[in-house]
Amino acid sequence: MRPSALSCMFLMLRVATAFTPRSTASFGLLTKNTNNVQRTARSTIPKLWMSTTEEETTTTSSAAPNAYPFAEVETKWQQYWKENNTFKTPVRNPDKPKKYVLDMFPYPSGAGLHVGHPEGYTASDVMARFWRMQGYDVLHPIGWDSFGLPAEQFAIQTGTKPEVTTGKNIANFKRQLQMLGFSYDWEKEVATTDVDYVKWTQWIFLQLYKKGLAEQSSVSVNWCPALGTVLANEEVINGLSERGDHPVERLPLRQWILKITDYADRLEAGLEGLDWPSGTLTAQQQWIGKSTGCNIDFAVEGKEDETISVFTTRADTIMGVTYVTLAPEHPLVSSLCSDEQKEAVDEYVKATSSRSDLDRTSSKEKTGVFTGGYVIHPISGERVPVWVGDYVLGSYGTGAVMAVPAHDARDFEFAAKFGLEVKWVIKPQKGELESTDEAFTAPGIATNSGEFDGLSTGKAKKAVGKKLKDMGMGGPKVTYKLRDWVFSRQRYWGEPIPIYFPVDFPEGVDPASVDPKDDGCEHTIRYDQGIPVDEADLPLKLPEMEDFTPGDDPAGCLARAKDWRYFQQDGKWFARETNTMPQWAGSCWYYFRYLNPKNDEEAFSKKDDQDWMPVDLYVGGAEHAVLHLLYARFWHQVLFDLGYTQHPEPFQKLVHQGMILGSDGEKMSKSRGNVVNPDDIVESQGGDALRMYEMFMGPLEAVKPWQTEQVSGVVRFQNKLYNVVKAAAANDDDVEMDEETTKILHKTMKKVTEDVEAMSFNTAISAMMVLTNHLQSLKKDIPREAAEKLALMVSPFAPHLGEECWQLLGHEESLTYHPWVEYDEALTVDSTIKMGVQVNGKVRGEIEIAKDADQDTAMELAMAQERVAAQTEGKDIKKVIFVPGRILNIVAK
Repeated sequence: MRPSALSCMFLMLRVATAFTPRSTASFGLLTKNTNNVQRTARSTIPKLWMSTTEEETTTTSSAAPNAYPFAEVETKWQQYWKENNTFKTPVRNPDKPKKYVLDMFPYPSGAGLHVGHPEGYTASDVMARFWRMQGYDVLHPIGWDSFGLPAEQFAIQTGTKPEVTTGKNIANFKRQLQMLGFSYDWEKEVATTDVDYVKWTQWIFLQLYKKGLAEQSSVSVNWCPALGTVLANEEVINGLSERGDHPVERLPLRQWILKITDYADRLEAGLEGLDWPSGTLTAQQQWIGKSTGCNIDFAVEGKEDETISVFTTRADTIMGVTYVTLAPEHPLVSSLCSDEQKEAVDEYVKATSSRSDLDRTSSKEKTGVFTGGYVIHPISGERVPVWVGDYVLGSYGTGAVMAVPAHDARDFEFAAKFGLEVKWVIKPQKGELESTDEAFTAPGIATNSGEFDGLSTGKAKKAVGKKLKDMGMGGPKVTYKLRDWVFSRQRYWGEPIPIYFPVDFPEGVDPASVDPKDDGCEHTIRYDQGIPVDEADLPLKLPEMEDFTPGDDPAGCLARAKDWRYFQQDGKWFARETNTMPQWAGSCWYYFRYLNPKNDEEAFSKKDDQDWMPVDLYVGGAEHAVLHLLYARFWHQVLFDLGYTQHPEPFQKLVHQGMILGSDGEKMSKSRGNVVNPDDIVESQGGDALRMYEMFMGPLEAVKPWQTEQVSGVVRFQNKLYNVVKAAAANDDDVEMDEETTKILHKTMKKVTEDVEAMSFNTAISAMMVLTNHLQSLKKDIPREAAEKLALMVSPFAPHLGEECWQLLGHEESLTYHPWVEYDEALTVDSTIKMGVQVNGKVRGEIEIAKDADQDTAMELAMAQERVAAQTEGKDIKKVIFVPGRILNIVAK
């Protein structure tokens, strides 16, 4: 945790007492830390400073004439920004630094925003406004990830076309974002469903296809007939779809896959040097799952040309193999079965076909069946029985494992259940095995391993790998947990895949005399001869369909749009691909399209790429820590290899905002009844109040519960700041700042600047609260300079309030591009400090002294204290303990 965040608790306690009519407390307290800063979701941090006195509540917010007119002000400035296109992205000035500030693509659901959504948007907006004022060229765009299954399902349920419901949802989201004063350049707005956007998504797919990274394959998938689409493993629970509890079955389907595994090394290496949360970097690395080990080939008994290959990171245990286990979907399962075991194996394979990979691997119960077949151990030549078990996945590794129950916990459990042999071939580095009641999985020394006896685990791995390589039965290998990306979806509301196929008819049939659109017309679609749509013919649009409900045809509902699917060209018939792209597709590259969404000639230009890329700050939820970021990085690296971008990685700095929970401490959801609509907060207390409250709730990354009643604390602060500025603006003559106010102002400017740079927004707001409290204590003698600096500092957090205060102080132009505040470092350091004076270890007084004062000066000031003098009168001073700037202890007897 950052030091500035560590002072959060103390600051809030400090502000709780600072909001009195007259406070001149030392600002130096703001740098102190406290214990127990990290709080649970039910944090009480916001309550601390809001425990203000009844007198304060009355004087700062109850008096109607002095209340900040948020509704009028926010409407006024939103209109101003729109009319003046205030946040238009500037033409890049090569002499100025740039910041590309990006929010993760919002999905425009029918429910609209709840109060948890604006947290990340507010954080990025604070930074965008801050950097504009610091002289950066800023690109801060927004758009909509508008394809996807939820929109299609909602359209089916309501009988409305998805493009209609999606358009309404986008309009509502846009209204909600604008009422919160976000400084987006709306000229950069895009939606993945826009025809112009679809064109370039399809264009990128074709680049992947031409590079050999997009291909068709028969893949075992989770097919849900009711939803009419393939589901990810995470979307299947106990054989049912997570959405709707519909039955799911495992089927081999023709699918488009993207060969992301070709980039596994690059994807892992590219993480080096990125300013990302450590947890996200770890999640990416674990998903890629690089493993260094050994491939081992086991010859199938009785079948000369067939082998079962396994990958292991513990080749040193090879002499302990007592059985091999295949995934139920392994292609050799059926051929390995003996006649006696065939029925049992078939029943087992069928029973496991409806279970998802996630369900199978998370189950604690080990199940399996003996195939009746055997393989030959590559070194010992022994017969090894082959089992089939659903804990082995066909989609991971080779779909087969060599089982060493003595040294693998999972294999040990399986062997114990089915009474299989256990061979101990590794012993501890010192001593002998203490127990054979569980697997010994630690590194050690090879034993009972023939020529490898006595070798340490590391040396044994190398020796086994070399021997297998020399024998032509395997050898060292690097593998990845990462699987190729199944890219097909059997639904309507997605980008059409720009591929078509020849249509063949029975021999002797003239293609000109038949029409494959007719029922009963015999024909064959040659999926093995895919043809890319000519780039000049993009975009390939979705057909108009009255019935886009899913069916039980794995070809998808687009297969029913026969007039769209089949077409003639040069006297020949062709059929378009009826699978569509996943929702991930549009969100893989949107940051590029933001550079110039009106570019009709290319997805993005090299100049725009040079001017604005990479993204300097990417803000979004941790739930996208793996797949979205991995897929986007994959597409980006391909475009980098093709020369379209000069930057190898898209997102330089990544920040995850913490989830805002309901007031009950649970995730907000309609079913729990704990969703809070931001419209209600804006109507009653204003957009700025919502923005500031969310930034003040605690550290940005923390999980926090929403408490509507506590927004009023921020409202009181707004009212106070507004009245302070009004008082300063009403002064006929500029009031000269006294030394105390000057120091507090410069300390505040330094702290707010540093805290914003560190995205420690809660402590920055706390600092402004202390300054506001001090200025209020000056009554009408409030220096205009201090009020102006305060207006500038608050503006990234509460932009409507900042603009209004700036105008009250006589400025005609928006403060959006006004230079940020600057502080004098010398004025942020106290020349004197307060030091406690102890007599015989007990505090008897306090002195104010220069920081570098010597002991004699300290003693002179201490002895002038009445209580100190009384405690030492008539006594001999035996010893003086003096630590400059910290302690003075007088020992007197």
